[in-house]
Amino acid sequence: MSFAFDGTRRVPPAVNEPVRSYAPGAPETVRLKARLDAMATEVPEIPVVIGGRRIHTGDVGTVTMPCDHRHVLATVHQATPALVEEAIADGLAAQREWASWRWEDRVAVFLRAAELLTTSWRDTLTGATMLGQAKTVHQAEIDAACELIDFWRFNAAFAESLYAEQPLSDHSMWNQQDYRPLEGFVYAVTPFNFTAIGGNLPGAPAMMGNVALWKPSQTAMLSAWHTFRLLEEAGLPPGVINFVPGNAAAVSDVALGHRDLAGVHFTGSTGVFNSMWATIGANMGKYRSYPRIVGETGGKDFIVAHASADVQALAVAMVRGAFEYQGQKCSAASRAYVPASLWPEVRDRCVAMMAEMKQGDVRDFSNFVAAVIDRRAYDRLAAAQAEAKRTATVVAGGGASDATGWFVEPTLVLAEDGGHRLLCDELFGPLLTVHVYDDARWSETLALVDRTSPYALTGAVFARDRAAVRVATAALRQAAGNFYINDKPTGAVVGQQPFGGARGSGTNDKAGSKMNLMRWVSPRTIKETFAPPTDWRYPYLG
Repeated sequence: MSFAFDGTRRVPPAVNEPVRSYAPGAPETVRLKARLDAMATEVPEIPVVIGGRRIHTGDVGTVTMPCDHRHVLATVHQATPALVEEAIADGLAAQREWASWRWEDRVAVFLRAAELLTTSWRDTLTGATMLGQAKTVHQAEIDAACELIDFWRFNAAFAESLYAEQPLSDHSMWNQQDYRPLEGFVYAVTPFNFTAIGGNLPGAPAMMGNVALWKPSQTAMLSAWHTFRLLEEAGLPPGVINFVPGNAAAVSDVALGHRDLAGVHFTGSTGVFNSMWATIGANMGKYRSYPRIVGETGGKDFIVAHASADVQALAVAMVRGAFEYQGQKCSAASRAYVPASLWPEVRDRCVAMMAEMKQGDVRDFSNFVAAVIDRRAYDRLAAAQAEAKRTATVVAGGGASDATGWFVEPTLVLAEDGGHRLLCDELFGPLLTVHVYDDARWSETLALVDRTSPYALTGAVFARDRAAVRVATAALRQAAGNFYINDKPTGAVVGQQPFGGARGSGTNDKAGSKMNLMRWVSPRTIKETFAPPTDWRYPYLG
């Protein structure tokens, strides 16, 4: 016997999760360090999960610690194409039940997951992010704990708000809007650099009644696995999200070619997203429906300073914005434009702060920066440092060592040419390139910032002169989907700064807002007429 709940239910008010300080000796610090020590000795065997079944394929890869690349953290079974097909079929079968649930029951799963992460799972997910993705304790806290909790709580509130939006009616008719899940499955492809994105990209469509095929990044597999286990403990039914680690191209070949592909939820490189879009376009004749394509991709994010800028605030924003998490954020400051009158003081303050930064293993909480994610990133960034030494001026940093981990030193570069490659191309690492401009060329510099990069994700302007802020805000209106005034261009908070950019940076569907959830529903309008006409003639026929 099924039960129908009578009454209008409301989710608990969404409030941003407080960020813990992890000060020396604090209780949370003691607990987390103990969990890190334990996790460093564990080597979980991560399976493919389809319909709740753990599948061990025997084709095994390894997850290693970026700060100590000889240290194996986990082994991972890789999905075969046949298993990807099976996962899709299983998810479509699971959707028949899941989509029939009341929305309140679906969001309750994620609200419980948020509370579990706030309490009993926090150290595990934070520790996995630190060890597996080389995030410092603060960076892991604001990502794996706070942002993921916020995604799940705020998305529940956004879902309530969306479902409450209904069309106008009058005494003669009742008009209703049915927010249906998409017909098919959503392919969720998540990146290495944010554990929260790993939980949100499959989770947001699932909350709206969809099912997801989750392909996590190989270099974030440890935190992804614990995120999946957390959702299971929260009561997510088997098959709603199927966990499919494996070769990205092999998994995508099956998913993007499947008749029932209903959507793609992606975060990663612009090149990969473009390739996926091209594949979908070539397959349009195969699909049941037009797939929803949602992607957040690359960035070449800027800080532009006016001559009226506060020098200390500017220098702190440059250092934090460029070097936190080793610059491996799509929002990280990668280029800066500083007026000649301020540059000597800005340079000296940045260099002084960089000299104080410690770099090393994330388990030492006194380190500000750690290792980059893997060998490929290390080689690419070491090559960029070498290019900077040849073609520009390295102001500070410029070193790298792969003896123990993938350590690339924070590097400050001065480029005289405003079109230098290091000012144009995404590097995704701890390298900030500065162009110094003549104070009188404010408007020309804003135009240079706007046209230099194909991306338009984040950017910041520093000025105490309000007129300068107004000019920059207008001139750079299309240059960034997240624009900051007198603040670094990183650190968007769910519910406060919905995140996403345009141009080469993605579809700007704003993760952490109702706009993103709208992509995962297909509205049906229902009109019920209470007293339908019984005569075919209209009055004008007289």
